[in-house]
Amino acid sequence: MKKILYISLLFLVALAGCNKILDKDSVRVVGEQNMWNKLEDARAGIMGVYALTRAALSDNNRHWIYGDVRTGEFVSPNRQDLKAVTSNQLNASYETIDALSDWTRFYAIINSANIFLERIDEVKAADRRYTENNMIVDKAQVRLLRAFAYFYMVRIWGDVPFIVTSHDGKFENKPREQQAKILVWVEQELLAAADDLPFIYSASDEQQPGAYYGESDGRWGGALATKNSAYAILAHVAAWQGNYDDVATYAKFVEDNYGRSRIGFYSTNDLTRSNGYFWNKNYSQMFGFNSDWGHIDGSVTGHIEELTLAQPVVTKNVPDIYMPKDTIIKVFDQINDERFSLDTLGQPRNENYFTNFNGKYPIFSKIKVIQGGSTDPNFRYFTSALIFTRLEDIVLLRAEALAVLGDQNGALNEVLNIMTRRGINSITINGEIIDMVFEERRRELMGEGHRWYDLVRYNKIKQNNPAFMQLISSQGIYWPISRKLISQNNQLTQNPYWK
Repeated sequence: MKKILYISLLFLVALAGCNKILDKDSVRVVGEQNMWNKLEDARAGIMGVYALTRAALSDNNRHWIYGDVRTGEFVSPNRQDLKAVTSNQLNASYETIDALSDWTRFYAIINSANIFLERIDEVKAADRRYTENNMIVDKAQVRLLRAFAYFYMVRIWGDVPFIVTSHDGKFENKPREQQAKILVWVEQELLAAADDLPFIYSASDEQQPGAYYGESDGRWGGALATKNSAYAILAHVAAWQGNYDDVATYAKFVEDNYGRSRIGFYSTNDLTRSNGYFWNKNYSQMFGFNSDWGHIDGSVTGHIEELTLAQPVVTKNVPDIYMPKDTIIKVFDQINDERFSLDTLGQPRNENYFTNFNGKYPIFSKIKVIQGGSTDPNFRYFTSALIFTRLEDIVLLRAEALAVLGDQNGALNEVLNIMTRRGINSITINGEIIDMVFEERRRELMGEGHRWYDLVRYNKIKQNNPAFMQLISSQGIYWPISRKLISQNNQLTQNPYWK
């Protein structure tokens, strides 16, 4: 209970600071100045930044709406707001779309991180239990989370205001900063964080000896950012910038070192079962945000299952989104694909990715963590982890880089590494390797929030889709900025496409 109160306090502090910075004047929560006195305050502070990050990504299911729904490959049978998203009507007047156009929750992360970095030395001075090493590792995690928040926002809105201090209650509205400048800073921050982060916590890592906050390695595996997390995010940052030499380097670091964080590849069955990869937390969740059923941590909202599941998986008549049969067949066109494939009679060989394929609505059930891994359809309380990146993603990201750099054999070996793990042993190569890479990313990472950003990168590489290239050049790939934010800050300008 004490831990929850600390995190709740930090959440309120961060939101107060965020309102002050981006929305309106406000005062800090009473008691913040008395928080930074002991080791427990440091732990509460860092856990609060993680919690705010999870909250921002989960709010209104934005991680999946941004990354999966916007592409139009999933369609909604009855939600007009989601239909507007799939048709790129992002300025339509729906409550969900207004919320998704608002970056306030991300600045709550940033303000919380800024406060932590400004105040954490006070804990070191006041409590001898809080060691120098503990502080270094904590700062590295917070710097990573702050940099990640900026990277995430840049992919959504392009240029955004750049704030790296809490301003102690005094702040003047800022204009948007060029995303290129922000991304340079993001890369520098992630590299600095990577230098100080361990590969593993509470397991005799030379950069984090001893028990981290007095708990064993099992408590932290999959819950905290590691050195591999930092390099995985760096690979994504470099890919978004089109710096494929760096993508190859950062991804190779992960490929060479993932075992030091006890990360591994997952079988199709373990990836998709209700108590498999996305359940609870595990070391192979390279960078993500878990919901721990053992800690009664879950909800009916803020999980992809809320959008995708319906009968017969849960007692809900119609899913909010589903993938039409024609699209499924087009995407999963490889014989014996364990994720989904049809037999010679046109019937599904398995239901790993899709349940009820022959019903009116095929149910995307790759991720289906109900309570503690239950399969009881009468409960809609979800505890799946929100995963930003995993090992298979990084292998395919390196394949993308090698293909762009001209190492076609290297790229092919990387993509085959994933395809063969999914039961695809008879592979015919048609067209360019880069096409094969993105087709496999589409299959493997479906429902994990990657597809829209993959499409942007793919079209920048290929440059053979005039309509999408026009969307890129006109900044239509970004979301509009909330009208509320613009009305509160006269230095903000709307993205050109949405004016």
